[in-house]
Amino acid sequence: MASRCWRWWGWSAWPRTRPPPAGSTPSFRHHLSTQEKTPQICVVGSGPAGFYTAQHLLKQHPQAHVDIYEKQPVPFGLVRFGVAPDHPEVKSYGAEDHRALEIPGEELPGVCSARAFVGWYNGLPENRELEPDLSCDTAVILGQGNVALDVARILLTPPEHLERTDITKAALGVLRQSRVKTVWLVGRRGPLQVAFTIKELREMIQLPGARPILDPADFLGLQDKIKEVPRPRKRLTELLLRTATEKPGPEEAARWASASRAWGLRFFRSPQQVLPSPDGRRAGVRLAVTRLEGVGEATRAVPTGDMEDLPCGLVLSSVGYKSRPVDPSVPFDSKLGVIPNVEGRVMDVPGLYCSGWVKRGPTGVIATTMTDSFLTGQMLLQDLKAGLLPSGPRPGYAAIQALLSSRGVRPVSFSDWEKLDAEEVARGQGTGKPREKLVDPQEMLRLLGH
Repeated sequence: MASRCWRWWGWSAWPRTRPPPAGSTPSFRHHLSTQEKTPQICVVGSGPAGFYTAQHLLKQHPQAHVDIYEKQPVPFGLVRFGVAPDHPEVKSYGAEDHRALEIPGEELPGVCSARAFVGWYNGLPENRELEPDLSCDTAVILGQGNVALDVARILLTPPEHLERTDITKAALGVLRQSRVKTVWLVGRRGPLQVAFTIKELREMIQLPGARPILDPADFLGLQDKIKEVPRPRKRLTELLLRTATEKPGPEEAARWASASRAWGLRFFRSPQQVLPSPDGRRAGVRLAVTRLEGVGEATRAVPTGDMEDLPCGLVLSSVGYKSRPVDPSVPFDSKLGVIPNVEGRVMDVPGLYCSGWVKRGPTGVIATTMTDSFLTGQMLLQDLKAGLLPSGPRPGYAAIQALLSSRGVRPVSFSDWEKLDAEEVARGQGTGKPREKLVDPQEMLRLLGH
């Protein structure tokens, strides 16, 4: 869902014997005559947005030739690096970067983004040396979305429950030594504005060895307010309300009474500063108490003037994601974190398209990206049919291949990835895991003989 661009390469005529690109769908394997025009399309990024667009293009135009480029030595983007290891079926977030808190103390040791933390336990090469300090008793996550709940769940899940997931060996080792017993998730607004979904909330409520901490005062008057909200929001808020105000059943009460860990939601609090300890590390977070103004989507949090300090030894920011500029030649709105576009068509750059979060901003889940990518692909095909794309022969992949060769760069092919995939699966079999992820790009290249 991150920075994904589609470039129209132009036309070419390939001989019938030219093999399809590795990893392409069966629909690509239609017979082509040597004189038949083949539209060449370049996709930058092999995450869900890239693959869904390629899938749509190949399904709707079987003669198309699609080349997918990826900066990592392995494909699939957030499907590999952005999904909690105990949630292999959930593919819900991505993007190249996180939004900064822009508060004093953000640079202190022990403060990092939830995105980097997720990348660390998922084996993203750039985060493999993160080394989070989990020797503290309390962690604070700034944000109340699904990513925040993912991180809280990983911090509090008994390590033995993660042993048969694809979490990295290094991350599992650190989590085994973790002393974190309490995790607070802090949000500027109230229970009606949380960004997580009911499935993730229910899992947290039922998390083995952990109990929820919710202040009933945060839910006063909420019963009347939820009557008119959409059904998914109503069901989510009702679950929060029951958990906060009703007496648990015997089984749940016994489980919570024996729990050694806890998690809680702190509403109406806005981070102002990460407080340093005498040794220069973090000691807590200073929070401004807020109240709500406005109604509906216009509801915003405003400070009341009161402050409070929340002691902790680990701070993780989960306040949103943003895409990065792709290239100086590609328009980019730094404020919104998107490429200016109309229905996926990049403004003022004929033949260039975008999809995913770089197209619409950091919202939605995997299904949103699928629909969005199909629409972008459809726009490209419409422009192709209408003759609106730049005409004339272009070298396509041959130019990229020559450029890489001149620089002494040997790219990792899809067949190379299949070898790495087999190696990961083989390494995981010994411990009952689906795979043991390779996290060092240099080790990957050595295994491939590069």
